[in-house]
Formats: sequence, C-alpha cells, structure tokens
Amino acid sequence: MRDSRHGRLVLVLLLAISFALITVDIRGGRNSPIANVRDWASAVFGPAERGVSAAVDPVGRAVNAVKDAGSHESEKKRLQDENAKLRQQVDNIEFDRNRAAELDKLLKVSSAGQYKIKPARVVAIGPAQGFSWTVTLDAGVGDGIKPDMTVINGDGLVGRVTQVGPMTSTVLLATDPGFAVGTRLAGSMEIGITSGRGDKPMNLKLLNGQARVKKGDRLVTFGSQGGKPFVPGVPVGEVAEVRNTPGELTRSVEVRSYVRFSGLDTVGVVIEPPRTDPRDAVLPPPIQEAAAPPSTPPVPPAPPASTEPPKGASAAKPPAGGTRTNIANAADARRKPPPGGATPPTGRD
Repeated sequence: MRDSRHGRLVLVLLLAISFALITVDIRGGRNSPIANVRDWASAVFGPAERGVSAAVDPVGRAVNAVKDAGSHESEKKRLQDENAKLRQQVDNIEFDRNRAAELDKLLKVSSAGQYKIKPARVVAIGPAQGFSWTVTLDAGVGDGIKPDMTVINGDGLVGRVTQVGPMTSTVLLATDPGFAVGTRLAGSMEIGITSGRGDKPMNLKLLNGQARVKKGDRLVTFGSQGGKPFVPGVPVGEVAEVRNTPGELTRSVEVRSYVRFSGLDTVGVVIEPPRTDPRDAVLPPPIQEAAAPPSTPPVPPAPPASTEPPKGASAAKPPAGGTRTNIANAADARRKPPPGGATPPTGRD
C-alpha cells in the first residue's frame, strides 16, 4: 500500500512539474528559460525518434491497408454498380428517343392519309398461326383491333392483322410469300398485284402488259372494299428492276419496300379507313439519283500534213505555213535545170 501511495504521489508531482514547465515555456516563447533544454533534448532524441518512425510507419500503413481493404472493395463495387446504372440510363434515353422519332413519323403518315390508328409495339417475331413471316403486337380486342386490318408504320405498309387475342394480335408481314396486295403506280394509275418473297424484293405483276414502268416508280395500296384488309394510299415501295418474263403476257417487276422489316418496333393498326382516297399524298418524295457527269466528246485527230505543194503556187515560193517537206520540194525545184539543157545562171559568173 505504501509503495502504491508513494508511486501515485511521484506521478502527481511529475505531472505538476510538467504542466508548470509547459506553461513557462509557452509564456516565454523564444525567450523561454528552458528553450536551451528543449533544443538539447530535440538534438539528442530527434534522430532516435525519426529512426523509430521510419521503422514503425510501414508496419502501420500495412495494418491500415489491411483494415481498409474491405471498405475499398465495397467502394469499388458501389462505383461499378453506379456506372452500370448510368450506362443503362443512357441506353434507355437513346431507345426512347428512337421510339419517339418512329411515333412521330407514324403520326405524320396517319395525318397525311387521314387514317385513324391505334399505336402498338412489336413484342415478338416468328412463326405463328402457320405463317412464317409474322410479328405479335401488344394490342388486342380490348384496343379495338380486328382481323383484316391494315398495319403501317412511319415508312409504309407493314402487313395485315390475321389473328386477334384479348391483349395481343398477330400480323402477317408484307414480305411473307403468301402475302398479296393490290397496288397502283403513282402518276400513271396503272394497277397490279404486289406479293412478298421472303427476304427478296417484293414482286409486282401489272395487269396491263404494255404499261410503261421504270426504275424508281412508286407504289401505293389500291384499297379494298370497306378498307379491309387494305386501306388506300399506303406507300408500298419503289420499283427496283423491270424485266420481261418468258412465256408470260405481263412483265415481272421487283419492288423495294419502304419498310425495314428487320427493325420493326412501333407500328399503327388502322382501325378506321379515310373518308376519301388520299391518292399519292402519303408517298415520300422520290429518291434523286446522282446525275452522271456529262461526257466530253472525243477530239478528232488532226489530218496528216500534205506533201504536195498546192496547185497554182510558184515553185520558188513555198506556201505560207507549209511543212518542212514542202520547203525541201521547193528547193529541189530551184536546182532542177530548165527545159532545153541551158544551165541557169548561178550569180557567181
């Protein structure tokens, strides 16, 4: 007990002395009476302190790194998740922008043709109901969809409705080999039947075998009775090639569809046909092909120079602008002796 009391007394005394020295040192500043003692202690114990710090600090940093490893890993995972969410948001913004552009084109087409439509989206693609080129829409009976309704998008004719369910419907695409629609050439009013051929261009057979048709001519739907299955005036495509088919009275015409069937998304089902035929009002402007540069006519070759002196010209004087051959002939004519054997004067005698 005495040792512990003595120890506590010494400890209290040392603490009191320490506080007193600290107070005196702080108040004295640079002129402190113990400044020399402080400098001496710093010079003596400073190197030892730096050596101990150099030896202990790496161990401390390693221990801290081990402690913080878990928190750093969780922070990295959090940043990766946040980055993935931001990327997804950017993709969604781009996707929504594309859908808004498609919907805007669809509304412009329906306004130009006076079609009353029900917008829908393609939710599935593949064989259905025995057809090989079909898509499924997210609209059905509850949305007013019925069989044999025309389906369009912002570019033109997509197909026709074949089956309708409570919430979905099946559309036969215009590329299906079993698809056929009455079409009319813009401007000439010639009509024919356009049918699908799968992944190949559509085929048009004109009823008039002598009708004039050329590459770039545009087609629209002719229309059906009551607007089913096709309403009039819907853009179908452009003539890509015209060729005569042996053994048939009509020519075979390949048609490039306006619609890109591999990228279908937003479409419109025409639930009410227009009151009047829009004719060619819905057609996009024709594609202007780049004109070929005018060909430069070939320059004819220059005629060969004549070796005969012109008639009536003096033998002593070559014609103006004559060639070297004419000059040589004229010189020979000067040296030739005149008739009768007389030698002409040379001017030296």
